[in-house]
Amino acid sequence: MTVIAKAWHSASRTDAGKVRSGNEDAILDRPELGLWAVADGMGGHRNGALASRLIVDRLAEQACEGPLATRLAAIRQCLHDVNRQLSQALTVTTDCPDPVMGSTVVALVVGDDRAACVWAGDSRCYLWRGGRLYQLSRDHSLRQQLLDEHAMSAEQVAAHPAAHALTRAVGASERLQLDILEFETYPGDTLLLCSDGLYQDLPADALPAALGLPSASLVLRRLFDEALTGPARDNLSAVVVRR
Repeated sequence: MTVIAKAWHSASRTDAGKVRSGNEDAILDRPELGLWAVADGMGGHRNGALASRLIVDRLAEQACEGPLATRLAAIRQCLHDVNRQLSQALTVTTDCPDPVMGSTVVALVVGDDRAACVWAGDSRCYLWRGGRLYQLSRDHSLRQQLLDEHAMSAEQVAAHPAAHALTRAVGASERLQLDILEFETYPGDTLLLCSDGLYQDLPADALPAALGLPSASLVLRRLFDEALTGPARDNLSAVVVRR
């Protein structure tokens, strides 16, 4: 098992929010493996919770030895295997006319001075560095697609009834498309993995204000305190990772 330098510290939390009775999110917080993830399930509580839990459980098994590239390849293969399993499970076990059983995923794996973010869907990865906030992931959603294609203005997209529909997710189709970003890391970097339930209702200044706090646990507490004072219509999940 690869043990990552103790320079990395993390904190994680998930909450059902104020409206939903169940929680379809799942989180992975394994600093000793240099591996973290957030998965946001879809398909109703039972199917969504099963899908997100399967993703994080399988990712937790990816503790292979070797450089970052080797470990990243293992994570990618793991997610493709889970995608295949979810697709097959729906084909065999459900008689619903439009079955859904899938999940977003955003995962972070670190080496000595480099890291990689892997994602499908609209769960996000943010980087706080040198007093500036960067969104490293790009949403796989209809909203983002319409903006990228300049098909609608930002105001029109915001009013679109299907703007939050996903264009990619684990289990959503037979062929999974993942996006990957590799980057260098530096002492003082703070990374946030979160589901859309956390970021969608926070004011624009909430993330910078929280991520500048001195510890991962304080960042997490501030984010959830602020999110839960709002409507919190969706499940909330986050992992804060600090070097």
